[in-house]
Amino acid sequence: MVRRIAPPGSQTSLREANRARLLDSLKRHGRLTQVELAGSTGLSPATVSNIVKELTASGILHTSFTSRSGRRATLVSLARQVGLVAGVHFSSRQLRIAIADATRTVVSQTSLPLALDHRHDAELDRLSMLLSDMMETLGGTVADLLAVGIALPAPIDIHTGMVSTPGLLRGWEGVDIATAMSARIGRPVYVDSEANLGGLAEAREGEGREAAASVFIRIGHTISAGLIVGGDLFRGVNGKSGQIGHVTIDENGPICRCSNRGCLETYAGGPALLSLFPAGEGMQRLSDLLQAAEDGDGSARRVIADAGRHIGIATASLCNLFDPELIIVGGELSAAGEILMAPMRHSLERTALGSANGLPEIVGASFGEWAETRGAIAIALDHVTVDADALEITA
Repeated sequence: MVRRIAPPGSQTSLREANRARLLDSLKRHGRLTQVELAGSTGLSPATVSNIVKELTASGILHTSFTSRSGRRATLVSLARQVGLVAGVHFSSRQLRIAIADATRTVVSQTSLPLALDHRHDAELDRLSMLLSDMMETLGGTVADLLAVGIALPAPIDIHTGMVSTPGLLRGWEGVDIATAMSARIGRPVYVDSEANLGGLAEAREGEGREAAASVFIRIGHTISAGLIVGGDLFRGVNGKSGQIGHVTIDENGPICRCSNRGCLETYAGGPALLSLFPAGEGMQRLSDLLQAAEDGDGSARRVIADAGRHIGIATASLCNLFDPELIIVGGELSAAGEILMAPMRHSLERTALGSANGLPEIVGASFGEWAETRGAIAIALDHVTVDADALEITA
């Protein structure tokens, strides 16, 4: 049966466009009240109410009641039965996987350590098996996934799907990661950098939700940033925007993995911080450093504070160029809290250009170590198409 397409400008065409606008807003923001939906879509409250009733009856949407500002409101989200997506985060030392429904509710998750120099072929094979096992425990198969999002610890060229800068993720270069993974599992796959997806999660659901422009700075084994404007990522031409870890802070400094000298990472990245301790002190991972700082070890606290000062100086340059409203700090080292962020604020106050509105606020991330995985879930959902007329869901 051939489906007729409504002519442009007709009432049917307008209704379809309004439905699509409402569904796109829910994919983007998750749960919204009907009043918030009217604001985000530009549709009248009456139109929103009618569409919500229609799509709830057809099983596309789910409604519940909530109290916001002391008033009862109807909360709207995509129905859970719309389908499942997976979010994956390969950091430098850890793999995290979460499977979520259309409401972004995580129904299964797991994590495991990675070797420092992991390679794409072995890790994508392992990811395929893990996704299969996780879906089996949920009573399904990988074929039931609508889409998969992957966060990687390197900038990704969205035109080629490859790591955009040589030297930043050896073992993964020269490969279209999304295509390679899609060939293994037969599902659509979308890839971006971990900082971009951590920033996307914070902008959609977390600390950056109300900010007009925000920066997510991911501080861990590596250092990078995701730039968000109006709730959308700013990637640059080749996906290299936000590489704050490779801002030069000393042109005569140590050689960086990117082949330049004196990059921020060579002073404040995980390996640089751990190298400051003698081999016998047991500082093998950032978790060791964080635990020592929590236990009151003066050397550990000083190392983290010095890193915060360096990062704050680089952040000031980023603020002078990008002019964000909010700085969100994530990544493993963000668990140090004010030991890290107080020196960052001090450096920002000393070196950033001021304004009538003051300097950007620096806050910790909402989702901790799972921020990038939630961002990967978000890009997977962004590519899921819900056809309310045909009652079809595709990716």
